[in-house]
Amino acid sequence: GQTFVLILGGIDLSVGATMGITSVAGAVVMAETLDPAFFDKSPLWGTLMRESGGVLAGSPFAVPAAVIVMLLLGTFIGFLNGFAITRFRLAPFMVTLVTSTFFAAFALWLTQSRNISGIPDSFVMLGKGDIISIFLGEKLTPDIARRDILPFITYPFLITVGLAIVAQFILSRTVFGRRMFSIGTNRKASEISGVPNTSVIIRVYMFSGFCAAVASILYSARLAIGQPSLGGGNLLLDIIGAAVIGGTSLFGGKGSIRGTFFGVAFFVLLLNILNAMRLSPFVIDAVKGFIILIAALLDITRTRLANRQAGSST
Repeated sequence: GQTFVLILGGIDLSVGATMGITSVAGAVVMAETLDPAFFDKSPLWGTLMRESGGVLAGSPFAVPAAVIVMLLLGTFIGFLNGFAITRFRLAPFMVTLVTSTFFAAFALWLTQSRNISGIPDSFVMLGKGDIISIFLGEKLTPDIARRDILPFITYPFLITVGLAIVAQFILSRTVFGRRMFSIGTNRKASEISGVPNTSVIIRVYMFSGFCAAVASILYSARLAIGQPSLGGGNLLLDIIGAAVIGGTSLFGGKGSIRGTFFGVAFFVLLLNILNAMRLSPFVIDAVKGFIILIAALLDITRTRLANRQAGSST
């Protein structure tokens, strides 16, 4: 989602907050138990949150409903971002910063800064399940090191790869993708040529919110909690950094999901190497920040050279 936004020449700083608020919303729908000692001061207590659980606690529809609510909420937040940017002609940085601040604080207020536990096992399987266990079933024993045999065939991996394939197809094979690159390269020229800039921008931010909600589902399932601060820390820096390292320009008009995927793989490899060296978390963050800075400087230099060549040719 962030790759799409960067290709437009924008930025989405609300990804982390979207993950947090959608994680809370999903947990409120499906949580099976809630401790009144933690949540009795929540504005939702007694209505959507009770000691017996969330709105659909114990219902067979709890998990599907929670997933749908999370996806819809994330998409709606993306719509708010896109609408404000296009309708009021505000800078994407400012709009998404305000959105991020508001929803991050809202999630903490609703939960009183507490994590929501009591998540159904069927939801947790989305973050911890794998395909091999389906095929083996009862034949699966502790002696079978399934993660050594098929280490990547987990639900999160399949969902992520599937979404990446769809996104890459949209970028490279559809009119919508070409319009995104056109807007990112020259917004005024694209509008003059008949590209519906407003519609494209709003849809891209909606897709970014949708992707943030998908990430929230996978993270929440992995942790088995609804966490208001789920997207906090350096996650946003890692997301933008992976896109930039993968070749997506901060100035718009250039990028690919394939490149972002390699950027993510690079970050994972780097993190594993730094952890193996037993470096301090602060040193690791500093190294990641330095690498992202170098990638950004290279992007700036490349863009300036391209602009000079374009100017000299005219």
